[in-house]
Amino acid sequence: MIWKRYFFDRRKVIGMYVLIIVIFLLICNLNQLDNFLDIFYAVVITSFLGICYGIYDYIQYYSRYKELKIITNGIGESFDYIPLGKNLIEESYVEIIRKLEEERRRVLSKKEEKETEMKDYYTMWAHQIKTPIAALKLLLHKEELQSKMITYSIMEELFKIEQYVEMVLQYLRLENMSSDLILKEYELKEIVNQVVKKYGVLFINRHLSFQLEEFQKKVLTDEKWLSLILEQLISNAVKYTPSGGISIYLEEGEHKIEEGEKRVDAILVIKDTGIGIRKEDQPRIFEKGFTGYNGRMNKKSTGIGLYLCKQAADKLSHKIVMTSEIEKGTIMKIYFYRNDETRD
Repeated sequence: MIWKRYFFDRRKVIGMYVLIIVIFLLICNLNQLDNFLDIFYAVVITSFLGICYGIYDYIQYYSRYKELKIITNGIGESFDYIPLGKNLIEESYVEIIRKLEEERRRVLSKKEEKETEMKDYYTMWAHQIKTPIAALKLLLHKEELQSKMITYSIMEELFKIEQYVEMVLQYLRLENMSSDLILKEYELKEIVNQVVKKYGVLFINRHLSFQLEEFQKKVLTDEKWLSLILEQLISNAVKYTPSGGISIYLEEGEHKIEEGEKRVDAILVIKDTGIGIRKEDQPRIFEKGFTGYNGRMNKKSTGIGLYLCKQAADKLSHKIVMTSEIEKGTIMKIYFYRNDETRD
């Protein structure tokens, strides 16, 4: 309660007033003043004046509190208005706050400048490194190498470099992903075909079988960001499947998932026969920087790929569900919601 805090803050003034009244009464008693009525009137008048001043002071106190509360609630949006101090102490506090705010803005501006420079640098680096990659690809197609396996090995390493570069660009764009989205209905099979075609060299070089079932389905999504999700999921499937193969197919029908019991239009399934994911690692696979047991064994995992998938899927209102068994493989499912439904 504000009035309780007011009395607490004014306890010294109230205590001083009570002390003055007590001293006044003691002096009257010591001087044996018998006119009790005059003494009573004096106490009543001073008390009345004190109460009037207290009411006025409380109104000022309450108004000041409300004013500062409004400023406090809006401090994240604007700090341009700070009320003037009503005495020397308040003026000193206001000056301290102004200087702290100026320093905060200076540090924030410097931080944003450095972040912009970093993004510009990485973007430039990513675009520059694409040039020698493209040149090497052209040379590979032109030169007659003695062994086709050597060609595929070189192409695989080039492909990995290109994917790491793309990952850097996507990671930098992730923060402003919402402004980069073009949501409309796309033919899902066409997007899957484009991604699979990019990974053809890996399937050939690693002697993995691949099965893509026929299906026709339009989904509401963004082509570029859905391609990113598919690329990362297929890349992980290839990376951790030493033998066997990968299959991609579509589940249709009115499905339900646990989160909000939302109906989905279709589920795209990416299934591999790889080494699987340990049970204790499964709850954390979409965390940023988490590599798990498989990543530590591989020693090349960054823990960024699945994190990007999860963030992109959330922005697209898709959902990725994973099931896995050690030495049996992993199944990744991408849920596409009905066009007339949105997630909470």
